[in-house]
Amino acid sequence: MNNVMNNTMLANAVDDFDVTALRMDFPILDKKVGGKPLIYFDNAATTQKPESVIKAMDDYYRSMNANVHRAAHTLSAQATDAFERARRHVAAFINSPFMEEIIWVRGTTEAINLVAATWGRANIQAGDRILLTEMEHHSNIVPWQLLAKEKGAEIIVLSVTDAGELDLTNLDSLLDQRVKLVALTHASNALGTRNPLEQIIEKAHSVGAKVLVDGAQAVAHWDIDVQSLNCDFYAFSGHKMYGPTGIGVLWGRRELLEQMPPYQSGGEMIKRVSFSDTSFNDLPYKFEAGTPNIAGATGMDAAINYLGKIDRQAVSQYEAGLLEYAIRKAADIPGINRVGTAKDSASIFSFTLKGVHPSDVGTILNQQGIAVRDGHHCAQPLMDRLNIPGTIRASFAFYNTFDEIDQFVEGLVKARSLLC
Repeated sequence: MNNVMNNTMLANAVDDFDVTALRMDFPILDKKVGGKPLIYFDNAATTQKPESVIKAMDDYYRSMNANVHRAAHTLSAQATDAFERARRHVAAFINSPFMEEIIWVRGTTEAINLVAATWGRANIQAGDRILLTEMEHHSNIVPWQLLAKEKGAEIIVLSVTDAGELDLTNLDSLLDQRVKLVALTHASNALGTRNPLEQIIEKAHSVGAKVLVDGAQAVAHWDIDVQSLNCDFYAFSGHKMYGPTGIGVLWGRRELLEQMPPYQSGGEMIKRVSFSDTSFNDLPYKFEAGTPNIAGATGMDAAINYLGKIDRQAVSQYEAGLLEYAIRKAADIPGINRVGTAKDSASIFSFTLKGVHPSDVGTILNQQGIAVRDGHHCAQPLMDRLNIPGTIRASFAFYNTFDEIDQFVEGLVKARSLLC
């Protein structure tokens, strides 16, 4: 498809997208910061919450607050129904074939740590290799480093290009029988780069390696189908997909989860306890020790329901339009350098201003009510590769507008006039 057709489709998608109506669902967007309307461009860090998510959690505490799975009384039964209904809806959301493959965790970080501490300890041996990429978030680096040190294994790294894309020309040379796990992000949290997962997963499986995908930056933007991806583990957080903080999901293949030992111990994850021995519960409960985040699960369920009512293709096209517009408008400002120019990207605009520290730009923008993220974005190895200390990151959601981007660009012009 040529560029003219692409631009026409994009324009039509933008015209048809009713952002005004969607913004009314998010109460925080009425907030003022320093007397100025909030412009929230830090969606890669956490998304704002629609009223339906807030109400679902409030309703839980007001009408059914009780522990799950452990009592015959009505409140417990209602809480259990809501909790397991949320699990069932998450399974459908990512096309998991079994709801037992959905493990509740605090977020992506805990999901990755769970796999490292269970599957990793059971399967990684001295001399084995774990393949990561240069664009990983620290939460998909440090757990594997600790495991490698414990086991005498080796971390190897797939590099990125100057454009911020994975250098796949090196993939075949890195993948051999020594690689037992490939852990990589679906999309870079710092640059937005969307990775060609299917190609990488197929190659990893050809040498017998398992694949864990950090999906934290993907679930808000694109439909996820774990069966189509054919990965072995997929991790994501509720708060990056318009749900609450403190709740997330580890999806894993049932046959792998069944083989893995428990992650934490306590109530719920057991069948029978004596002083001589303990037998563990079935999936998914053997990984869910203690009282879970029931309110968080109900909030995540509401977020999934909310996203299900929106045309995800229209969202993707609209967000692509926001990104394209921001890049084009900011390009007219002297000294602005976009960092990460991948053709396939989430709606993240990462950039530097020549001669100015990113935090200074972030401070000036905040004074104008504009929330962006500045720094290394928990991706220091990527920043080292690109030879920069950090970037300013504007990350867009479907409730953002082109008018907000105009004000953002005006803010950058003001920051440049004050700092350069």
